[in-house]
Amino acid sequence: MLSRNRMLIRSLLSSSFPCTRSFSGTAPPLRKFLETGDTLRQTRIFTNEDVTEYSKASLDSNPLHFDSELARNAGFEDRLVHGMLVAALFPRIIASHFPGAIYVSQSLHYKSPVYVGDAVAGEVQVTNIRENKSRYIVKFSTKCFKNDKLLVIDGEAVAILPTLAA
Repeated sequence: MLSRNRMLIRSLLSSSFPCTRSFSGTAPPLRKFLETGDTLRQTRIFTNEDVTEYSKASLDSNPLHFDSELARNAGFEDRLVHGMLVAALFPRIIASHFPGAIYVSQSLHYKSPVYVGDAVAGEVQVTNIRENKSRYIVKFSTKCFKNDKLLVIDGEAVAILPTLAA
């Protein structure tokens, strides 16, 4: 039942949000285990609806997210996507590959704005793995790129994973 649910979740996630895995090694084994240096990545286009729904949930109604003229007068190209909404890609990437993961911490450095309609690729790369009581404490480098090249968010995350099997 659990593997059927995982297949269903992966199917749903891959249909709406393309996801790639980049594991170290030349020939991937039948069952891959997460290793230091491995990278997980997903891309998402942020919509007006995303911004509106996030604003309702977070109660963040800063007019920079809703008023194009005000955003341009403040020096931006257009309305901004909430930074925390963009950063939500990181726990989503981790949990989609490791159901039951517990997100422990995240540091964020915002480098460039994200606008409604931008395609953003979120990327987590394993920098350290430590076993602790049959669970794994994994440290990730976290980055988001706009148009696959412009760094918009940089940081680090720590998650507790129930397994390293991907």
